[in-house]
Amino acid sequence: MINQLSWKVGGQQGEGIESTGEIFSIALNRLGYYLYGYRHFSSRIKGGHTNNKIRVSTTEVRSISDDLDILVAFDQETIDVNYKELHENGVIIADAKFDPKKPEDTKAAMYAVPFTEMATELGTSLMKNMVAIGATSAILDLDIQVFEEVVQEIFGRKGQQVVDKNMEAIKAGYEYTKQQLGDSETMQLEKADGQKRLFMIGNDAIALGAVAAGCRFMAAYPITPASEIMEYLIKKLPALGGTVIQTEDEIAAVTMTIGANYGGVRALTASAGPGLSLKMEAIGLSGITETPLVIVDTQRGGPSTGLPTKQEQSDLMAMIYGTHGEIPKIVMAPSTVQEAFYDAAEAFNLAEEYQCPVIVLTDLQLSLGKQTVEPLEFDKVEIRRGKLATEALPEIDDKGYFKRYEVTEDGVSPRVVPGMKNGIHHVTGVEHDETGKPSESAANRIAQMDKRFRKISNLKFDTPIHTNAPHEEADLLIVGFNSTRGAIEEAMARLEKDGLKVNHAHVRLIHPFPAEEMMQLVKSAKKVAVIENNATGQLANIMKMNVGSHEKITKILKYDGNPFLPQEVHTKCKELF
Repeated sequence: MINQLSWKVGGQQGEGIESTGEIFSIALNRLGYYLYGYRHFSSRIKGGHTNNKIRVSTTEVRSISDDLDILVAFDQETIDVNYKELHENGVIIADAKFDPKKPEDTKAAMYAVPFTEMATELGTSLMKNMVAIGATSAILDLDIQVFEEVVQEIFGRKGQQVVDKNMEAIKAGYEYTKQQLGDSETMQLEKADGQKRLFMIGNDAIALGAVAAGCRFMAAYPITPASEIMEYLIKKLPALGGTVIQTEDEIAAVTMTIGANYGGVRALTASAGPGLSLKMEAIGLSGITETPLVIVDTQRGGPSTGLPTKQEQSDLMAMIYGTHGEIPKIVMAPSTVQEAFYDAAEAFNLAEEYQCPVIVLTDLQLSLGKQTVEPLEFDKVEIRRGKLATEALPEIDDKGYFKRYEVTEDGVSPRVVPGMKNGIHHVTGVEHDETGKPSESAANRIAQMDKRFRKISNLKFDTPIHTNAPHEEADLLIVGFNSTRGAIEEAMARLEKDGLKVNHAHVRLIHPFPAEEMMQLVKSAKKVAVIENNATGQLANIMKMNVGSHEKITKILKYDGNPFLPQEVHTKCKELF
């Protein structure tokens, strides 16, 4: 019996690789297992190697595994590219159609199963992925009936005959592989707790968080890996009186979003690095007009088009300093699907309370990686609209204007929506006085700049750093952000077994940087390792700017398009001693 399983299916893009992993993982999630999945796919519609690696466990997991138990291969390339991940007791299940060759330097067993032939005999070769699921079930000694409900949900609209045929395909793959196994030992998973949990990607959690926060408008242009946010809201917002507009470009998307927020509607836009580059001037407009704005940046490999379907975390500096001129902004970085939900909801509150752009920063692994999520607590989501006027405004004389940009002690000015009596004011992207009229006065410029930055000087943010710091004096402090959290947590446990005292700090508020909290953690550690998916160590550099302690900080970087594995973090950290 095993309490954890690492399973991967691979082939050419367009062969049903994603649906194979989806059906397999949904069924196991409903049995009560915890799952974590990561898709490797090409930046094209069809063709090119793709795989889906899924980790199944009886306890919570937040990272893909170092090795592999089962590899399901639809072509020889899948074997050649991925077989080295298999441990010596691993298994390859390959489609007999391509006459699979097992590499000489692996001890893993291999079973050739005629996926395509059996599916074709049942009516269509498209069902070869269902045969593969049946073969996997045989290796795991898993009752194939666990897939019936999922198959019914996915194919039910096509008629019961299609459902029955797909179940036949699963059964055929199961029985054929059982015969091949003979007396060979199977990989039986320990029984799960049977609890019902969500299974979702980070993008869906962000979209759901936006809905819960009262967002009723989204303008966006499709881009990997952000498009699922728009696709989710296209299905949900109309039923709530909201709408989604697919714009002609990213500039139109962000300016529409600013306009909607100016009108009093909670709105967001989402994109990736290339799209954010185009949005920068408009982000500055949000900053100087003090119009709330929520933006999601799903980081991917850059620069330019770069690696559009691969993991990277290289947008930090751009998100903080990308706009010309200087404006206050807030940059959040959730590290789990749960945090993505709650942080997306909170972003709308912060945007309205501080009247500035709020960027929810994720990465491809978090945005598209699918994982088990405990039931979300919607009663934790509150709606705070800051200084938005909801009652009648004081009378002003006929030639007077509302002081929309009034210089206040806390830096936050009163806000109105268009049409409110006595709320008329100018709105312009040039520097302006308290009523919005353009002004180049030196004294006014200083007063308005200071006011805008005063807003976030005392930002209230719950849990700016997620900490697991059991040691008052640590040998090592590991720092990360976004999706590296799971790999770091596993590496930390292994380093503790090696005899090292290790603390972990995961940054959830990138800007304004929580310098005071981080400084205490850095001071109590002999060495600091910053784990990030970029080439220059952007988070490490931000830490040095805000905290100092240059001599303690080491950058552990990975920028080949792949996420960190726990073993990589463990090995690199151990080398520091």
